[in-house]
Amino acid sequence: METKWLEDFVSLAETRSFSRSAQLRHVTQPAFSRRIQALEAWAGTDLVDRSSYPTRLTPAGETLYAQAMEMLQALQSTRAMLRGHSSGGQDVLEIAVPHTLAFTFFPQWVSRLREQFGPIRSRLIALNVHDAAMRLVEGGCDLLIAYHHAALPLQLDPERYQMVTLGQELLAPYCKPDADGGPAFRLPGWSAHPLPYLGYGAGAYLGRIADLIVRHSRTPIHLERVYETDMAEGLRVMALEGHGLAFLPHSAVEKDLRAHRLVSAAPPELEGLQMTMEVRAYRAVPGPKEPSKGAAQALWEFLVQTTGPR
Repeated sequence: METKWLEDFVSLAETRSFSRSAQLRHVTQPAFSRRIQALEAWAGTDLVDRSSYPTRLTPAGETLYAQAMEMLQALQSTRAMLRGHSSGGQDVLEIAVPHTLAFTFFPQWVSRLREQFGPIRSRLIALNVHDAAMRLVEGGCDLLIAYHHAALPLQLDPERYQMVTLGQELLAPYCKPDADGGPAFRLPGWSAHPLPYLGYGAGAYLGRIADLIVRHSRTPIHLERVYETDMAEGLRVMALEGHGLAFLPHSAVEKDLRAHRLVSAAPPELEGLQMTMEVRAYRAVPGPKEPSKGAAQALWEFLVQTTGPR
């Protein structure tokens, strides 16, 4: 048995969708299905009830899901302990962060942290949202920093993971200004001439938030996707070049807005074309046999005191 089979199975148990999990695990759906079948062959029983939709686990699958979580955590805890033997390992904080937050929120947050908390040594692990969350679940980081919205919450067991809110982030549409200083691509557009849209790749968290904004708009929005990437920074650069409009985190475009290199693509009378998300930090609840490293525990206590536990 390979550990990636267990990771695949955990993803399937959480998404209840072969296609969605295949996207998140960056494999084709046939390859993902073969890996689940290989795990079932190893287990000697069906783990997934394929007669239902959405996908449902069998009783054996439910049992394996609970055990898989513990096995993966144990493996990652062992790896963390081995790494701790390296020089200074106990002082370096390993922080998993989705790519967009790594470019926007994280640098500013670390600067404020050093002013208020003191010097820290950290190792940034930039991943997509799903893999960053899995890194925490598997015990491969001290801290996970991620976006949160009630419509798209991270499915982390509150009995196993603690959370604090670090701040808020606004996602809204921006584009290059025209010669008069207004938006070159003014929402909502119209059906005969949809606006060029710079979108996120399939499965990207910010893309799903942007889709919610568009779907819930009281005024029909007319967009034509002309470019996509998982990276907000990539969309920002394309917007700066005038290729279309993009939904971007405010922290990513703050300097561009001040310099008038980008402007809001939504006129004031068009309400609801933005959404506020929380930025949260998560950590695994320390166990008696697996206490947090000293630096991580001190930082968490500081965050709880300054933001309040959840």
